[in-house]
Order: sequence, then structure tokens, then C-alpha cells
Amino acid sequence: MPRPVTLFTGQWADLTLDELAKQTVAMGYDGLELACWGDHFDVERALASPDYVHQRWSVLQAQGLCCHAIANHLVGQAVCDLIDERHRAILPPEVWGDGEPEGVRQRAAARMIDTAKAARAFFDARPGAAANSPATVTGFTGSSIWHAVYAFPPTSQAYLQQGFDDFARRWRPILDAFDAVDVNFALEVHPTEIAFDIASAQRALEAVDHHPRFGFNFDPSHFAYQGVDYIRFLRTFGDRIFNVHMKDVWWGRGDGSVGVFGGHTDFGDARRHWDFRSVGRGDVRFQDIIVALNDIGYRGPLSVEWEDARMDRVHGATEAAAFVRRLDFPPSAVAFDAAFEGRGRGGMA
Repeated sequence: MPRPVTLFTGQWADLTLDELAKQTVAMGYDGLELACWGDHFDVERALASPDYVHQRWSVLQAQGLCCHAIANHLVGQAVCDLIDERHRAILPPEVWGDGEPEGVRQRAAARMIDTAKAARAFFDARPGAAANSPATVTGFTGSSIWHAVYAFPPTSQAYLQQGFDDFARRWRPILDAFDAVDVNFALEVHPTEIAFDIASAQRALEAVDHHPRFGFNFDPSHFAYQGVDYIRFLRTFGDRIFNVHMKDVWWGRGDGSVGVFGGHTDFGDARRHWDFRSVGRGDVRFQDIIVALNDIGYRGPLSVEWEDARMDRVHGATEAAAFVRRLDFPPSAVAFDAAFEGRGRGGMA
């Protein structure tokens, strides 16, 4: 069967889940990847009341929708970050608290542990689900060394290793908590995270001793404009791909005044070297992605993360669903030339 085509709800948090579920069906999706902000999935309510997780499923199933992952990028970002005023805008008030940086980081870590427990409760509540059914949380980790991505003042490997050590110290207890409830954490490899390309992803994996619950949410858009081979990422980490975002980007555009670091411009600025585009309208080689996903045996959802500053989102998300559905295909169950067996192959090339 083709993979389910779902919509990541992070960019739709201004709509209630009921409103978005109805819109999602109209746009042609099979399900939702629920963000833990807005109205879509409340971690603390999920832990406090069994009725809440059942109600979330009721909203989805009333529209015939599935869910394969929940997402807590915003809180995860604060676990390792150097906290500043910007974080206040993305964090729940109780996680921000008084804004003292270490307190914010510790509360964010505790909330991520709660997210694992909430995910377990949610996926166990799915009608007809077996106990300990597959569960994935996608998200960010933050990074204490992102500010050193360009190595000046001169930056030693020892300095950078402190950042990976900090990541491991803060995330190993979180990952252990995920393991205790049989939930995977899928880091969206992304600038500002501890892992933002293949080399840093390998180093992050090593930092947590290849923890079985630490894997990746593959999103090609964050690799492409950096010049990172996103197909190689899939083939390098095949057994660690826990979720896939379908998101497009173009690069090599602009007027030459803004480089890959963005020039402190806003998305949609015509001067930019790169920008996110509606799926199918950028430069990402999605056909190659589907081939690689088949090769590594990924059968999970293809979750559209829709972002395009130049396009109406309903129009864009609707055409993105159709594009992804048309693009996907199941792998072959037989060798393509098996039909020739028994008849000789002497004349076949």
C-alpha cells in the first residue's frame, strides 16, 4: 500500500483541531501529524485525563483521519539552547517561568519526558490499537554551540565537543524516558539544532551512544540549500529514519546580495539566495527520495510540512497532497526480470 500522506499541523496552529481536520480532508490528506501547540495536542491534558486523548481521536476519526506522530519542536528547542527573550514567544508560560536560562532548560527537559508519556497514552487510545503500538515524537533538541557554527573566533574541537557532551547529558535521561514507554524521538535535523547535516548527525548519534530511541525526522529542505546530499542522509541513517517531512526549497535565486546565511532578511524577500517553496515547486529531487525510502524500507507517513511565503496555504497544501500522492509508489515485490526465468535470457539485455 502507498504510504499515508499526512499534514504537519505546526503552521496551522491558528485553527482548532476540529476546523483543521475538516479542512485536511478537503485538501486531500489521510491524516495529521499533531503539533503540541495551539489547540492540536496538549501534553499536560493528555496526561491528566484519559478522556482528552480519546476526544482527540474522536475528532480525527470523525473525518476518517489517521495520526502517526506528534510533534514538540518548540519545547525541545529549549532543552540545549542558550536561552534568550526569543524563546519566551515559543514556549508555554509554565516552561518559560521566570526566564532564568537553566530553569527553562530543565523545565523543557521535563516537558519532553511528559511528551513521551503523553504520546504513549495517545497512541494506546487509538481505537483498535494494540498496547504499545508504534509511537513517534518529532522535534528539535536545541544546541549550546550553534552560535559557533562559523569557527571564528578560532574554535577548537574541544570547544565543540563540550556542546555534544552537553546535548548528551541533557538528552540521555529524556531518551531513557522515551525508551521506558516505548516511544521513538525523531530529531528534525535542522540549522540551530545539535545536528544540522550528515557529519553533525553522526556526531550526535555517537554522543548518545547510539541510543535506540534516538533517530531522525528527515526533511530534505534543510539540507538542500546547505549543499548537503539529502539522499546520502537517507542511505546513511536508513534504520534511524522514524518520520519523513515532505518540504520543498529552492536555492541559487535572489539578486546576489544575500547568501546562504540569509542576510538577516525575512522569508519571501526576493533578494534571498534560498527560500521554502510549496512541495513540487522547488528544487528538491522528490523522485530520488521515494526511491531511497523504498530502498531503506521506510513505510511510515509522508508528512507535508507546508511553508511558502508567496502562496495561499490552502491552495499550496492542496496541490502538495496531490503531488505527494502521485509521486509515491510501493516497492517491487519481485525482481523486475523474473518473468524471463525458465525461458532463457540469451537475447535479453
